[in-house]
Amino acid sequence: MLVRRLLEFLGLKAGLVAVLMMVILVGTGNRMAERFLPIYLIALGGGAIAIGFLNGLNNLLSALYSILGGYLSDRIGVKRSLMIFNLMAIAGFLIVIAVPSWPALIVGALFFLSWGAISLPASMDLIFKILPAAKRTMGVSMHSMVQRIPMALGPVIGGILIDRWGAVEGIRAAFAMAVIMAVVSMLIQRKLIDDDRPDQPSAASISQPGLDLKVVSKLSFSPALKNLLAADILVRFCEQIPYAFVVVWCMKTIESPVTAGQFGILSAVEMATSMAVYVPVAYLADRGSKKPFVVLTFLFFAFFPITLLFCRSFEWLLAAFVVRGLKEFGEPSRKALIMELAPAQAKASAFGLYYLIRDGIVAVAVFMGAFLWQIDPRVNLLTAASFGFLAAAWFARKGLSR
Repeated sequence: MLVRRLLEFLGLKAGLVAVLMMVILVGTGNRMAERFLPIYLIALGGGAIAIGFLNGLNNLLSALYSILGGYLSDRIGVKRSLMIFNLMAIAGFLIVIAVPSWPALIVGALFFLSWGAISLPASMDLIFKILPAAKRTMGVSMHSMVQRIPMALGPVIGGILIDRWGAVEGIRAAFAMAVIMAVVSMLIQRKLIDDDRPDQPSAASISQPGLDLKVVSKLSFSPALKNLLAADILVRFCEQIPYAFVVVWCMKTIESPVTAGQFGILSAVEMATSMAVYVPVAYLADRGSKKPFVVLTFLFFAFFPITLLFCRSFEWLLAAFVVRGLKEFGEPSRKALIMELAPAQAKASAFGLYYLIRDGIVAVAVFMGAFLWQIDPRVNLLTAASFGFLAAAWFARKGLSR
């Protein structure tokens, strides 16, 4: 009885459990290498521009794949879409394993880097299909919280592999493990997620030809969503300008550089902090306005590059990564707001289009990070922080109180 009540409180149904297991397995495989790709690029002879290009490519792919993920989810169903997305990730992993060179990394990245972006609209769609309105923020929070498990565990494992075998062979070993995890994930999805093809009555409402993109296009420029999107774009400038260089700052730039294993611990601290706040924040957000939580999230985004600026050793970096973990404070509330404003007939496509616009713009800005880093790493971090504070001010003034 107690277990059943806990599962109901957390919104954990079979389909959602399958998605969460997929997030853990494929996400862990992906994150074992993803946080260390800048170090991998340096080992292969790349520099700041190459690192910036890879990060920009990640954002551009996230933009394009988000709308593709939403469209496929609405057209062929969540179950089939997730299978396709996992196969794409496996293909990317295998390319990097087979050919240890920077061109192979770029080609493989086309398949694996944006796995989270392409699968996210389908995951959000499933949550809003199977959970009642009063549990949707909790469902999104559970997805976001579980998403942090691989973000915490992956870099720790990846750091151990790199410390033992070096950047190149350590990354290849990480991707080999990722292939195995993705295959297991596909078997779990096949067992636990119900078939929701559009020709079935339960999915009939999302299969009306031409409906989703027309409705979503109008929604995306409504005042409420436009203000959220504008603030979100600004705060992603704050996040992405230094994102690829955080590991370089910690392992190459500061006075007492950390090892790959220590950087993995820092990532785990960040994710543990995020996970600690998800459930209580979701509980409160479902019973009141989501706006204060989103504003606080944007402020924590802004504070991280400032705290990082003053860190010169592992001990101080621990505090900075706690701040970085708190930036997820209101992320489930922000995602739930997007889905609440989306039309019932095309929620996945609406979510995907939102990310297409956001990440498409941010992809251009990401390249700023490489040039700012070449000028001075401190210029990079301070510029990022200014965008974060601007985002918080914008949403505090114009954001929807809902």
